[in-house]
Amino acid sequence: MMKRRPVGVEEEFLVVDLQSRRLTPLAESMLERLPDEGFSAELQRSVVETNSTPMEDLSDVRAEIVRLRQALVAAGEPLGVGVIAAGTTPNTGIEGYTFTPGERYRYLSESYRFLAEEQLICGAQVHVEIDDRDVAVLAAQRVEAWLPPLLALSASSPFWMNEDSGYASSRALTWQRWPTAGPLGPFADAAEYDRTAEDLVASGVIKDAGMIYYDLRLSAHVPTVEMRVCDSCPLADDVVLLAGLFRALMSREIEAVERGEPPTGEQRLALLRAANWRAARDGLEGELMSPVTSRPEPAPRLVTWMLEELRPTLEELGDWEIVSELANEALLRGSSASRQRGAFAVNGRAEDAVDLLLAETRRS
Repeated sequence: MMKRRPVGVEEEFLVVDLQSRRLTPLAESMLERLPDEGFSAELQRSVVETNSTPMEDLSDVRAEIVRLRQALVAAGEPLGVGVIAAGTTPNTGIEGYTFTPGERYRYLSESYRFLAEEQLICGAQVHVEIDDRDVAVLAAQRVEAWLPPLLALSASSPFWMNEDSGYASSRALTWQRWPTAGPLGPFADAAEYDRTAEDLVASGVIKDAGMIYYDLRLSAHVPTVEMRVCDSCPLADDVVLLAGLFRALMSREIEAVERGEPPTGEQRLALLRAANWRAARDGLEGELMSPVTSRPEPAPRLVTWMLEELRPTLEELGDWEIVSELANEALLRGSSASRQRGAFAVNGRAEDAVDLLLAETRRS
């Protein structure tokens, strides 16, 4: 019987003034109204993060995500602010560019300059528990080829600096500028992974192992693999979908590694990067590269095919019904990027796209 591994979710949210619909540096004021557990600050004072308790059942994962979101909304309302779960905001405003106090954030702002200044982006990270770090490294490298469809499902950042970027996920492109971002490996085992992290710290390029920003990374503190490619998603159901798909991918490849089977997906770095770029540009409304052949396929067709490929694993985990239903709903409504562009197009107002994001983020 396949092990049902606990799943945890981190979500980042942009804090916006409910009157101007622009970013506002009031995350710290919100955090003062919230418990320490489950909520934290980020580099920019207009961004706040939630951290869920790891759960095995996807219904419980959803309930936890909704609970944390509702707490954020309740903390913001007396301050006249709301939160949006999106990779970027359609309506930035100069007020959002304020660094959070603290030694670490000061180091980031001084060492990385405009990378830190433009870190007004939000992601959704999913953690899957696995005790064997050697197996985790090998399985994660096999999963990488299957991540671009997950990025496409999450794409929610068509706007960058108040303009249409031409991408479904401008966040993904912005994030890739960090020196340790991008595909994982190749690594033969956890020891090689750890040596590389140590060498990067020793080089002075990064301060510590917490700045390893691979698309998939091993935690330095807990036995998990973390997926870092996705935009924040305004709809909680889309986060649950990503969690279910990622757990299934990791579970399948963990067993394949333990059986000594060869990988089925693309392993070449250049093609992995190209596939991620294609997903960031097109989202669900264009074409994605097949994780097996690297040839372009319409995004909905590829997501549907991937779902069928994962069906045996999802059924064994007890997740097929919820994941397949959520995937079909996501494909029917299209990406958040498309919905935001549609809201903007009605009257040419960025505020209308922000209102859409506020409403979807509040929806339970």
